[in-house]
Amino acid sequence: MKYTGSCHCGNIKFEAEGEIASALACNCSICQRKGSLLWFVPRTQMQLLTPEEHAKAYLFNQHKIAHRFCPHCGIHPYAEATAPDGTPTAAINLRCIEGIDLAAIPVHHHDGRAI
Repeated sequence: MKYTGSCHCGNIKFEAEGEIASALACNCSICQRKGSLLWFVPRTQMQLLTPEEHAKAYLFNQHKIAHRFCPHCGIHPYAEATAPDGTPTAAINLRCIEGIDLAAIPVHHHDGRAI
């Protein structure tokens, strides 16, 4: 299935294709503060509908994950990293996807603080 999403102001828009079977809630220092519910897809399954330079990146700790955010409204719609198998991956914030029922998606909790 194809989903569309954006930041709050629409400066960053994207489409993602796949099956949302579950979400991940992480308690690391940044995810805890953002409150994101993450859906991971290969980066090839996510297409930006706005220019890539509209999104700024925040890197911290080991600088392995580019946390993308809108410099206008501050919303973090996705992050980019490399999966353990080497696949470029997008971690999409499900709270930025239009028209889905978040209450119907099972959430797995990840102890990111322990890493």
